[in-house]
Amino acid sequence: MIPEHILNRKGARSLKDLNPEVIEYLNAGKIETKNLMEWLAIDQLVLLKTVLKTANKMDWHESFEEAVNAQKKPTSNSTTKIIGQTFAQLSNADFAKEYLANNPSDMVRCWGCWAESLFQNSIKSLLDAMRSHAADRHFMNREVVIFASKERIIDDLDIATRILSGWVTEEDENVRRYVAEALRPIGVWTKKISEFQENPKKGLPFLEPLKSDPSKYVRDSVANWLNDASKSQPDWVKTVCARWEKESMTKETIYIVKKGLRTIEKNK
Repeated sequence: MIPEHILNRKGARSLKDLNPEVIEYLNAGKIETKNLMEWLAIDQLVLLKTVLKTANKMDWHESFEEAVNAQKKPTSNSTTKIIGQTFAQLSNADFAKEYLANNPSDMVRCWGCWAESLFQNSIKSLLDAMRSHAADRHFMNREVVIFASKERIIDDLDIATRILSGWVTEEDENVRRYVAEALRPIGVWTKKISEFQENPKKGLPFLEPLKSDPSKYVRDSVANWLNDASKSQPDWVKTVCARWEKESMTKETIYIVKKGLRTIEKNK
């Protein structure tokens, strides 16, 4: 049993505030992280040993150590990717599902996301595999799935846009948010989508149904999409926002428009 004070804790605001007992549980894969600070504090190679022991695959550990230690400038994100890639090299899709993608640890599920993405040979199979990760209950998994899929989305942008445009009516707000966030023209720490920067009109099939979304999580992504586009096509963004205000006089649309125009307003 995990103690109540561990389960009901608040995430530490800095590394020095981290409870060593919490780190022990995180490194053992018994609990999820509460915030980014805890996620960054995980010793991924220690956690990896637990997963490999459970799967009776400790003979793989040396390969992981070599891959992780070969990084020139390691970060938590890059290590997560390297571990996921190494799982893809050493295992198969069934292993990734059984031991990684459904693990109680959000970090392990992040490895599973990267591993699963690499087993997919088409953009359709990739997006099908990434849907459950886009819907993950943990915020970091919902970010990692974007890292694991965006470059492939860009390579097959027309097909990906057509598929993802069908997801905007999903009941799960996390799935709807993934559509807008994964297709952002600029985004955060991801490759830019130059086609949407040059011709943002191509984003309307998935943006229009979200212009008055009830979820703030989704609205923020839609607004950020427009703000990204405003840096290269400000007139188009102003035209779309003006039309949305006339067509949809809801507080949700007003929120998106105001946030989507923030760079334009700032540069006046």
